[in-house]
Amino acid sequence: MKKAIVITGPTASGKSALAIEVARRLDTHIISADSRQIYRGIPIVTAVPSPEQLKAVPHHMIDVLPLDAYYSASLFEQQALQLCNDIFAENDTVVVCGGSMMYIDAFCNGIDPLPTVPDTIRQQLTELHTVNGNEWLLQRLQELDPIYYEQVDLNNIKRVFHAVEIIMTSGCPYSTLRTGKKVQRNFEIEKYYIDMPRQQLFERINSRVDAMVEAGLEEEAESVSHLRGLNSLNTVGLKEMFAYFDGEMSRETAIERIKKNTRVYAKKQMTWFAKDTDLLDAAVLKDKYC
Repeated sequence: MKKAIVITGPTASGKSALAIEVARRLDTHIISADSRQIYRGIPIVTAVPSPEQLKAVPHHMIDVLPLDAYYSASLFEQQALQLCNDIFAENDTVVVCGGSMMYIDAFCNGIDPLPTVPDTIRQQLTELHTVNGNEWLLQRLQELDPIYYEQVDLNNIKRVFHAVEIIMTSGCPYSTLRTGKKVQRNFEIEKYYIDMPRQQLFERINSRVDAMVEAGLEEEAESVSHLRGLNSLNTVGLKEMFAYFDGEMSRETAIERIKKNTRVYAKKQMTWFAKDTDLLDAAVLKDKYC
């Protein structure tokens, strides 16, 4: 039976390096499950694998979309499954690597079928959101679907926006469309999680941010600052740099804030994955293939 080896874990835990080593040993491809690496033009802040790493094995879903393109976990599921079909035509295995929780969940468990949002509705909601702000969007969700309002991470405006646009499209509460049923794939899935002591992970995060700054993070942020309203740029590393450009904080403070916010994000990842009973220890994978 064909097999997908999924490698996940918190940011800066070493997922890419492990995925490349495993894919090389198996002579197969890597599908990236990273919600920001899929966009072009921001390789430093999204920690895209180096050119040497990208050449080591074939990579997919990296650096392929313009910054203004709409994308979602649902689209990722569809495209990743199609890539699996293509890769399985010549290989018995494929490696899926990333830390975007919703993307990993979509690939492994499936997403409830939802209506396609027309461009007119998305544009209308975007204009209303731009004029009225996040508080209006949150209030709108509370009015339309109080059940999902109590469930969703209210700080995740992208997810709130998606729920409201689905409600506007379907005419019914988003919560009624979510079944939570796991989809059976026609291939085997082995899901591995990279775990390490928290302090060690935080030190790796701090070192990575320093390396990103050294590699030109500030210049990269400047090159896209005129597009800062795009959802693709609503990410740790850019938001803090934009605040520095606007005079809201010093450069040193922005860098320290990036480190802190990245650590916060890593904690969210660890909390999410701690609930997944299907995860295997990545140390087992290392012993097997590395």
